[in-house]
Amino acid sequence: MASDRATLMIAASESDSNLYYATRFIAPDPFIFMDVKGKRILLMSDLEMDRARSQATVDQVLSYSEWERRARSQGVAIPGSVDVLHLVLQDHGIKQLLIPGNFPFGHAVKLQALGYQLETKKEPFYERRAIKTTEEIRCIEDAQRATEAAVSAAHAALRASTIRDGILWLDGEPLTSERIKKLINVALMERDCVAQHTIVAGGDQACDPHDEGSGPLPAHRSIIFDVFPRSAVTRYFADMSRTVVRGTASPELTQLYQTVKDAQEEAISKVRAGADGTKIHQGICDRFDAAGYATGVVNGRMQGYFHGTGHGVGLDIHEHPRISRNGSILQEGEVVTVEPGLYYPGLGAVRIEDMVLVTRDGCRNLTNYPKTFELG
Repeated sequence: MASDRATLMIAASESDSNLYYATRFIAPDPFIFMDVKGKRILLMSDLEMDRARSQATVDQVLSYSEWERRARSQGVAIPGSVDVLHLVLQDHGIKQLLIPGNFPFGHAVKLQALGYQLETKKEPFYERRAIKTTEEIRCIEDAQRATEAAVSAAHAALRASTIRDGILWLDGEPLTSERIKKLINVALMERDCVAQHTIVAGGDQACDPHDEGSGPLPAHRSIIFDVFPRSAVTRYFADMSRTVVRGTASPELTQLYQTVKDAQEEAISKVRAGADGTKIHQGICDRFDAAGYATGVVNGRMQGYFHGTGHGVGLDIHEHPRISRNGSILQEGEVVTVEPGLYYPGLGAVRIEDMVLVTRDGCRNLTNYPKTFELG
């Protein structure tokens, strides 16, 4: 990095994982972070000053209001955040700025007008985020154990249900997707995890991979569970999908499940440092095609296999690397999902997902939950 270039972020770390990664400080409102010649600096409001100084993993926390007063003393009547930032950057002799792709446009325009040269960087903004430390792996595994406990409670409810008129019933009323999602989400909250967009989708609803599911759950048809909470304590995610049937699956649906399960387990066996995520993904596509499961648009709706095989998991639920058509070369220490699926309206859908830790000569599966198809 040039001696007169600094890294700059202006965001709310509660929603910006790169900023949280750089500072380990959570705030709901935007603040300024700079990495100036290897020195990490925060520019904070009075509201957050004391907390930032005690919690943030940075070298210096500056008072925004103090620098705001300096701007006024230099003739800026109503200083904005860029005016304040400008003084700090001048004080450090900075002329060039490296910013993330989501940097606020209005701030960028003002900085350029002040003569700064801006360079953006695509994700991953911090490449080292992909390589998880021992502590980060522990955080992900803790979130995964909570996920497994919540899904186990949900599957127990399905096992306790009865079948009537093609749907599941529990405690005298239809067992709905909403009821099971609430059970999962509450169980996760009890384990200090927060879930959003939990998927419990049955029948043809499951044929849309991001349909969260609604209404009574069907008997004898596949129900996809996709649960991906974030730890409220550590901020790290977990991610797991399972497909189950309450009742008796048709031979065609059973074969669909076995095909996906075999493909997933083969893909996991190929994960190792140096493996090409594009080739792993293509291997699954080829396997599905050879088994007669075609992918394409039928009656205006995609069917078959039409999403990626995996993605990194960490402070974001989807982060680098990718196992997909535009995949990455895997590195030791990355945590990735392996989640192939097949989707055919009328027949049903299957998706199975584990998280694995990439090692030098293979991978370690971080998911302990069984792959049971028929719950009885």
